[in-house]
Amino acid sequence: MKVILLGNAGAGKSTLTQKLLEKERAAVLSLDEIVFEEKTANRRPLADSIAAAKRFIACNESWVIEGCYANILEPLLGECEQLIFLNPGVEVCLSHCRSRPWEPEKFDTAEAQSNNFENLIQWVKEYNTRQDEYGLARHQDLFNSFNGSKREFNDPSEYAAV
Repeated sequence: MKVILLGNAGAGKSTLTQKLLEKERAAVLSLDEIVFEEKTANRRPLADSIAAAKRFIACNESWVIEGCYANILEPLLGECEQLIFLNPGVEVCLSHCRSRPWEPEKFDTAEAQSNNFENLIQWVKEYNTRQDEYGLARHQDLFNSFNGSKREFNDPSEYAAV
């Protein structure tokens, strides 16, 4: 398995990753792990993040990479067997974000995560209008340009089909 999951924050990438792992063992890389310096908002240089993702791929026979960073995922597409675009709509993503448990891999404390909550909500709300690597337009372009096996899911109930 060599799968890339693409979508907005709250789209269900981590949840779908767990479903995939129930079927087949694989290494998992959340791009957040290589994009930011540990537990900070400081972004690493793009070239460093791409290099880290390529090292991950080289070290693992079976893998799932998930994230919203189109400019990191694009150079990796040639390595994947399937691209899955999770596009359930902003309202679903907002609902998922509101019910998200504390993520200790991203925040030192639940309070720190809570303090970032309004920023996350605003960021998710801008998905449809963003013109950067995180926005719907860029994600759709990446998905549409990929010539390999690909699927787009517009409702979380479809995730069970993987």
